[in-house]
Amino acid sequence: MIGVLIFPDFQLLDAAGPVSVFEIASRYAKRPVDIKMIAAKPGAVRSTSGVEMLARKFGSPNAISTLLIAGGEGVDAAARNECTLQFVRAVARRGARVASVCSGAMMLAEAGLLEGRRATTHWQRTRQFLAAYPNVKLEPDQIFVRDGNIWSSAGISAGIDLALAMVEEDFGKEIVEKTARQLVLYHRRSGGQSQFSSLLELKAPTGRFGPLLTWAREHLEEKLTVDDLAERAGMSARHFTRAFIAETGTTPSKAIERLRVEAARSRVQSSHEAIERVAELTGFRDPERMRRAFIRAFGQPPQSLRRAARESRLPG
Repeated sequence: MIGVLIFPDFQLLDAAGPVSVFEIASRYAKRPVDIKMIAAKPGAVRSTSGVEMLARKFGSPNAISTLLIAGGEGVDAAARNECTLQFVRAVARRGARVASVCSGAMMLAEAGLLEGRRATTHWQRTRQFLAAYPNVKLEPDQIFVRDGNIWSSAGISAGIDLALAMVEEDFGKEIVEKTARQLVLYHRRSGGQSQFSSLLELKAPTGRFGPLLTWAREHLEEKLTVDDLAERAGMSARHFTRAFIAETGTTPSKAIERLRVEAARSRVQSSHEAIERVAELTGFRDPERMRRAFIRAFGQPPQSLRRAARESRLPG
């Protein structure tokens, strides 16, 4: 059984998105999947939108093969419910898949399931998460992360990406591709693809490291190592890296890559420069390195973005 754990003031799409993925996949695979909404207190559970879902009581953890934990405004209160935490721990101890969507990672952390593990959460929760759970190996730029049987994902739509990855594990590539098409997803994103909201935030940096990022944007052709950035910020590399993550929600190296990939995308889409030349001017140097960065950020290589930009400029 797939159990979707909800609580008062959960985010509706955190639950409904993955449920739709598993429902469609099971239909294509011709393998019925039992999906249940579960909660500490059974009955109608109200989401932040006001829409309610009917949930059953937790029951036996032995019945759960996959546990998905929704996020939402009510997650902080839900993560203090010892009955809920005990249930989550019991499911994880059996080796079942346990996953969080968005801020649901807070519940995994409170249950002690992320100690020393890799995880991610919504970029807006990064500072709070790092302060509260310093022993978690947070990867704030990832869409979803898997560490053993524990999975975590970023914002709302990333829960769909996480569910699709689980479907591929359960049913194979053909079924997951059919499911993605049915959901009208242009591209099934990998876990390593950047959180786009975080990418957009760096376009107009503010706060403590705003001037540093502005300077970096003007010197992308240079090497720009973490040591270089830390020296310019007047900090040790270790302290700089931790402070930078807390401030921006991403690592220094990821931030530089995203600044480069944005500059490169602009040149790729608006000019006729050779891809090799764009890679050199934006600090990637190696075109293959730039191609991999484009796929992580946009799900497409530079040539595809250039072709799409040219087609969009053709007369209709």
